[in-house]
Amino acid sequence: MAGEFDLIDRIRARVVARDDVVLGIGDDAALLQPPAGMQLVVAMDTLNTGIHFPHDTAPADIGWKALAVNLSDLAAMGATPAWCTLSLSLPEPDAAWVDAFLDGFDALARQHAVALVGGDTTRGPLSVCVTVFGFVSPGRALRRDATSVGDEIWVSGTPGDAAEALAQWSAGGARDPALRALRARLDRPTPRVALGLRLPGLAHATIDISDGLLADLAHVCRASGVRAELDIDAVPVSDALRAAGLEPDTRRTLQASGGDDYELCFTAPVGARDAIVAAALEADVSVTRIGRIVKGQGVVATTADGELWAPVRAGWDHFSG
Repeated sequence: MAGEFDLIDRIRARVVARDDVVLGIGDDAALLQPPAGMQLVVAMDTLNTGIHFPHDTAPADIGWKALAVNLSDLAAMGATPAWCTLSLSLPEPDAAWVDAFLDGFDALARQHAVALVGGDTTRGPLSVCVTVFGFVSPGRALRRDATSVGDEIWVSGTPGDAAEALAQWSAGGARDPALRALRARLDRPTPRVALGLRLPGLAHATIDISDGLLADLAHVCRASGVRAELDIDAVPVSDALRAAGLEPDTRRTLQASGGDDYELCFTAPVGARDAIVAAALEADVSVTRIGRIVKGQGVVATTADGELWAPVRAGWDHFSG
């Protein structure tokens, strides 16, 4: 059976090399050299089994997702990823599980040149905590408090896929092999880093959709002191979600409040439309206009027929069920 330091050695052998890592894994702390004149952007997320991923999730998918959800936060700030730390709690020191976990973690880290520079391993219920560090030029960070009346609301990708995958799993598994694409969206979300890096100067406010579109958009409205008018039927639907054959209101609920998609929701002036579409093409991701910012407070959603619409809850809250 592997010991704690054996596991650390396995992790250290897989890290991405970067010139700005003066001292990485192996000492009491890391020594890092940020670029001159840049601001440091820091984000952290914890993933617990049964809460953030189903119990049967493959270790490689857990590794991927643990880093992806944090990179999504950097994307929402318009930051370039650089370093990360990893805190890993395991019931047993399972070397094979750690190797598989690192397969997924390392695959995504190499895509974005993210160096693992430290962390912790401990015994306990399966839990993964990652902290990511990135850079942004002063005054270029995308913030929640910067939207303006008259802005349009945009969303990347196709929200709702991960929520339907979770619903299928909760009901006993995918109902149709053709719908496995939904489970892939739950297990391996794509952090929209390339899009986020192209939004400074175009978008006013940005947030990643982790707790639900309505709930996360409400954070932007609260921070900026505005109201969002959302066309819920303008939210794009993936082919995989259409194939699930859901009732329209069930589909709307998944897209509006399901969360776990890690797409970007952002606001931008009308005059930025063409530049945003061009930026999305460069980033190889779809973007869709789904509403507008007006005077007032909160978020109001309507259907294509103009009817007011609201789900039972706006999104996920760990302490309200």
